Amino acid sequence: MKCGAQLPEDALYCSKCGTKLAQGSPAQTPQPVIAPAGAVSLKCPSCGAPITPKFGEMVITCEYCGSSIALSTEGWKEIQKHTMLPPKIYDKDEVLRKIHDMMDRGLLHRHLQERSTLEELNLVMVPYWLITVSARTTVVASDVPTEVSKVATAAVLAGVLGSVMSGRRQGGFGAGALDGILIGTVLSGSNQGSQVKEYKMDNNYNYPVIAIKSLAQYQPLYYEFNLAERKLFDYNEIKQLKVLNGDVGEETAKYQAKTLVDQLQSNKAHEQYHMIRSISTEIDVGEGELLHAPVWFVRYDHKGAKIILVIDANSGGVIYSFGL
Repeated sequence: MKCGAQLPEDALYCSKCGTKLAQGSPAQTPQPVIAPAGAVSLKCPSCGAPITPKFGEMVITCEYCGSSIALSTEGWKEIQKHTMLPPKIYDKDEVLRKIHDMMDRGLLHRHLQERSTLEELNLVMVPYWLITVSARTTVVASDVPTEVSKVATAAVLAGVLGSVMSGRRQGGFGAGALDGILIGTVLSGSNQGSQVKEYKMDNNYNYPVIAIKSLAQYQPLYYEFNLAERKLFDYNEIKQLKVLNGDVGEETAKYQAKTLVDQLQSNKAHEQYHMIRSISTEIDVGEGELLHAPVWFVRYDHKGAKIILVIDANSGGVIYSFGL
């Protein structure tokens, strides 16, 4: 009751502050709600250190012991599921080498990094809500057999080639005639043997929702963290880094995850199937987990234009890019 430390059920003394406990005392199980919603100063549920939320903050990590609390409808609660991805890319030179390889791709991007001015290079621990989402999508689409598609494509190419050759001999050909060849051939091919079928797409996600509104533009849609390497949050391992607090609550994150997964399922369906007639998705949203991920924020200026990269400092993957 004195310091908020979690103890074994048979503990007689607190291993943190030395307070004597009555065996079986309910004080051994800390109450999850530690302050009302309007509180302006809090105490860390683990170490008792003072915590002063900034305006708008809904997810706070204690800078003394690393415990995190979140604002919910019942007030401030200790976050039970708090994990992190350990940073592997600490060195600035290492991340700049990786960025060079990303930027120096293709003939037009040759030496792009060298011709740009580095304006920002920061490594921070960013909070994400990991939301478990189960999505079941039903797609109704017209199925065109592969062989029919090949015949249609060949017919189009033959028609175009014939028109070009004819145009060379007769002084040109009309765009309308060429459009007629293309449209007529494609429609002819699509009407032969096409069938309307129903397809199912069932996927489960641990979907990451960035917990800071000002960083919403960097919200990943397709990107997946290497969650196999996540571990329980240990502030001592990353205390040399800046650990950001969040202003997006868990309930808001669940709503965002549902919306984003619905969009993701739709994108996957359109990539896999053609001539979609209808698409519907049922989504179930589970509990959230707070994940702190190490992220490099990088910004270059190239002749007045900005190039922005957000790099996963655990795996080296590109979470977000702009201007390349």
